[in-house]
Amino acid sequence: MDIMSTGVIAYYVFVASRGGFVTPIVAADGAEKIAYADPVPQAVILTAIVIGFSIQAVMLVGVMKLARDNPTLEITEIEKNNTP
Repeated sequence: MDIMSTGVIAYYVFVASRGGFVTPIVAADGAEKIAYADPVPQAVILTAIVIGFSIQAVMLVGVMKLARDNPTLEITEIEKNNTP
């Protein structure tokens, strides 16, 4: 999950890295025609990073619980211990 998320974020950064755009800060005069960078994709990527970190933390907790309850890597033993 983490590798896939990092790949998607890297793809968006690669696609969005174009020269000639400036930060969208409006000056006092504000009448100039300048190519501004769109801040929405930046917010989406920042949100994706936070969600990816949260998913990674939840998966780590699940792995820690599984390792504590079943100190083996054998799937048949884990299934045997968790079958009602």
